[in-house]
Amino acid sequence: MKLSLIIPAHNEEGCIEETARLHHSALTGENIDHEILVVNDNSLDNTENILKCLEKEIEEIRYVNNSPPNGFGFAVRKGLNNYSGDAVAIVMADGSDSPQDVVRFYKKLLSGYDCVFGSRFIKGGATYDYPKVKLLVNRMANFFIKTLFTFRYNDTTNAFKMYTRETLDGLRPFLSHHFNLTVELPLKAITRGYNYTVLPNTWKNRTTGEAKLKLKEMGSRYLFIVLYCLIEKWLSVGDYRKKLKS
Repeated sequence: MKLSLIIPAHNEEGCIEETARLHHSALTGENIDHEILVVNDNSLDNTENILKCLEKEIEEIRYVNNSPPNGFGFAVRKGLNNYSGDAVAIVMADGSDSPQDVVRFYKKLLSGYDCVFGSRFIKGGATYDYPKVKLLVNRMANFFIKTLFTFRYNDTTNAFKMYTRETLDGLRPFLSHHFNLTVELPLKAITRGYNYTVLPNTWKNRTTGEAKLKLKEMGSRYLFIVLYCLIEKWLSVGDYRKKLKS
């Protein structure tokens, strides 16, 4: 099973090369067939030049340019329309996600799951240098989602998740333009009956560049997609549920 890593990158000249190389090294070391697809999201710095050099040097790394408007959701959706693998994971350009976690999630996906979700807040998970205000908002938002949907998963907003191609195709069309895509994908997967498991993962704060998630801008967007998925759960009468193979 070929794995595609989608990495959205907007003005990430300080970290994108290291992130791509570390993930490539970890996957190559485990003999995992893979590609690393970086989506250059209208960067104004040296990000694209770095990606051009990486693409020439490493066969498994390639990049595409996202046409305006830019935004995390638009960039990931560009990647989801251009990846070549049988499974896909979304990985942050800033190095906050662990390459070793990618390997563990891939091996778990091979055991028959449609999705593997990460949680930083279960035994074995961890966060490093998480800003206190963002952490508080995160825990409140996840408790709200968990209560609404009556499941035990406690880190829905965690961007680090892995899906089979068949699963992602069953979640289309994608609606979110921004970071709320990280909530749309798992909520649709759960609501539509795709099987999943949860593994601990680690997250560390970026050491270079600027964080792209702006809490003040995202609250209503997160709420919109949560309520959209809740309405689907309540009123769609199973129209979008996973089709069982005969």
